[in-house]
Amino acid sequence: MNEFSKKNQISLFAAITVIAAAFDQLSKRWALANLGDHEPVPLISGVLEFLRIENRGAAFGILQGKMFFFYLITAVVAAGILYVVYKLPEKRKYLPLLVILAFLLAGAAGNLIDRAFRQSVVDFIYFKPIDFPVFNVADIYVTCSTFVMVILILRYYEDEDFAFLSLKKEKTAGAEQQKTGPEEKEEQEK
Repeated sequence: MNEFSKKNQISLFAAITVIAAAFDQLSKRWALANLGDHEPVPLISGVLEFLRIENRGAAFGILQGKMFFFYLITAVVAAGILYVVYKLPEKRKYLPLLVILAFLLAGAAGNLIDRAFRQSVVDFIYFKPIDFPVFNVADIYVTCSTFVMVILILRYYEDEDFAFLSLKKEKTAGAEQQKTGPEEKEEQEK
């Protein structure tokens, strides 16, 4: 019961990623269709508003117009996530990490879709009390999944739980017994 097949891992990862990215895109379409540019719509008076802006940069508006940089960073992050998912052991213990990685990829993909098709990211959620930058659902995925991942790494997983990411090949007893050349036989007899 502790096993979680690679096929099931990949299916779950893909389903969460696609559904979460689709929800992000639907929320942005809603914002574009229903919110005027820079016209706040209070949700909770003085606390939370919908305020649509089009961000051509990153968080806090930095790196305005540097699209190639965003494409490159997203590609590197996506490749890293897919590598970890591919290497993930087939154990249920890694299910929380799998889910977090799916939301992280969905967030990266959601903002990448905006940059590719609109040349800007649609942000529309504004937390007024601390004058926090306007954000979107993809940003929530990235922020929350990163936060939860840090907690899991610090509190749930042990260092040895990440041995699967090692680039070193571990020698197995079976592999050593498979050596059949004359030099290998001499070495084994010593």
